[in-house]
Amino acid sequence: MAGNTFGDALRVTTFGESHGAALGCVIDGVPAGIGVTVKEIQKELDRRRPGTSKVSTARKETDRVEILSGVFENQTLGTPLALLIRNENQRSQDYSKIKNIFRPGHADFTWLAKFGIRDFRGGGRSSGRETVARVAAGAVAQKILEKEKIQIFAHAESIGCVEAEKFDPREIEKNPVRCADSSAAQEMEKVILAAQRRGDSVGGVIGIIIRNVPAGLGNPVFDKIEALLSHALLSIGGVKGIEFGAGFAAAKLFGSEMNDEFVSKNSRISKRTNRAGGILGGITDGDEILIRLAVKPTASIALPQTTVDARGKIQKIAISGRHDPCIVPRVIPVAEAMVRLTLADLLLRARSDRI
Repeated sequence: MAGNTFGDALRVTTFGESHGAALGCVIDGVPAGIGVTVKEIQKELDRRRPGTSKVSTARKETDRVEILSGVFENQTLGTPLALLIRNENQRSQDYSKIKNIFRPGHADFTWLAKFGIRDFRGGGRSSGRETVARVAAGAVAQKILEKEKIQIFAHAESIGCVEAEKFDPREIEKNPVRCADSSAAQEMEKVILAAQRRGDSVGGVIGIIIRNVPAGLGNPVFDKIEALLSHALLSIGGVKGIEFGAGFAAAKLFGSEMNDEFVSKNSRISKRTNRAGGILGGITDGDEILIRLAVKPTASIALPQTTVDARGKIQKIAISGRHDPCIVPRVIPVAEAMVRLTLADLLLRARSDRI
């Protein structure tokens, strides 16, 4: 089965199913001598972990990571790192009654069409639980980015119709929706809980700001950094749209409005504006990289829906079990992880761009 490995110089392969024994990843290409500890990886996994607030699923998972290889005395060896996270709180019986029914908004039908067999317990590998391995790998990639002092801030820019009006990165981890605007965060939480009470779900927009990225990352022609970041971020389940800088608003501008004029300040070349979002010609220009992601409402809802089963017979379905009424807050650590993996891969690839 292809499609389980990401990256070039830094290659990550994830494995495991939602209701299997464990999930994990193998990371190859990490340079030797980088400090990596279980505690650092665990810190990121705890941010993604379910059951930590009333706006997330009630599934209880400790998500304790085990480093199986590639690290000795908290230093990478230059050999493949294997990370394992065991599943602990599966309730597979929640899915036994609907194992032959195609859930609206899910990958049940498409996975069966492709493989002829599927793990119906929680969606198997198409489940959002697969992302626990990505977050673990992203924590390792972060250690590479730290040497460049690269910072990544992902936050809930909007939930439903509620939009953040301010950006204070210190507020992101202080509220359950991970919004950088404390006032908007309270309204977002109300929207999520109201949808949950109705048996429904709600989506939103994630904003990502990346700082201190050096100019020159990205490769022409097919490996433009927007293409690589899009590949990384659109591979996250539930992400349905992406834009950089001015994004779709650029389609309504004139060239005189869109172009960022260059200036020189203190012998450093920069720009007056940043409508390009820190990228020109598929290569970073040293400015902030600005990304926005559209995240759909959670597909698993308790409201009755009409669908069909594997024989094509019409069925009514109301999905029980433990599901997030809004996945935006928990997608945020995953989005950060995928950005980290992409940038770390590009930094390692850039070593061979010049002699």
